[in-house]
Amino acid sequence: MTFAIQRSNERFFADHVWLKTFHSLSFAEYYDPDNIQWGALRVFNDDLIAPGMGFPIHPHRDMEILTYVFSGELEHQDSMGNRGVVGPGGVQFMSAGTGVRHSEYNARRDAELHLVQMWVLPGELETRPRYGQMDFTIDDRRGRWLLVASGQPKVDAPIALTQNATLRVSRLEHTDLHHEMTPERYGFLFVHEGEVTANGENLGSGDAVRMNGIERLDVSGSGEVVFWDVPPA
Repeated sequence: MTFAIQRSNERFFADHVWLKTFHSLSFAEYYDPDNIQWGALRVFNDDLIAPGMGFPIHPHRDMEILTYVFSGELEHQDSMGNRGVVGPGGVQFMSAGTGVRHSEYNARRDAELHLVQMWVLPGELETRPRYGQMDFTIDDRRGRWLLVASGQPKVDAPIALTQNATLRVSRLEHTDLHHEMTPERYGFLFVHEGEVTANGENLGSGDAVRMNGIERLDVSGSGEVVFWDVPPA
């Protein structure tokens, strides 16, 4: 059984002036052969982007990419002709499939953008690329698990994944939540802000816990959390 805590200050941190980024898993200039991925979860980046700044057009291929906005506004454009702005609580999702090019910018000139970008290994390769975005309110996730995306059989979610994985988020307000797991699956719980207890362990803002071989996750406290339930890689 694994129930390993990664404290906020144990993440890789890079300050690019316009971008302050924390990597929970290996990404870009950060490479740790013992921290490549957690099950099918390949990237988990906690990013703060300065007003008007962002990532110029760049390619992706054969990856499920989801971006959850904590605060600010994220503007997306891609080679498929899509363009959109995602606000707080919203999710941008893209299956890169056979290949897509896109850019991501802070749409605001007067406020920082705070988001988490997450990559999941695809369940199918060489699929047709697709893009979408979904808006959620704080009431959608207040005091409960909000099922955001899934590719698990018989688990219907607003966003469909090709991978047998599930993304949930919640705004805890002195709340007790539970999630049943099968021992062979991998869980990744991230605390964006607040004070949370997970299976008896205390977690604060920026902390995360990785789990495998457990049958149940119990979460309580107050704050904003992001939770992935994924298969082995």
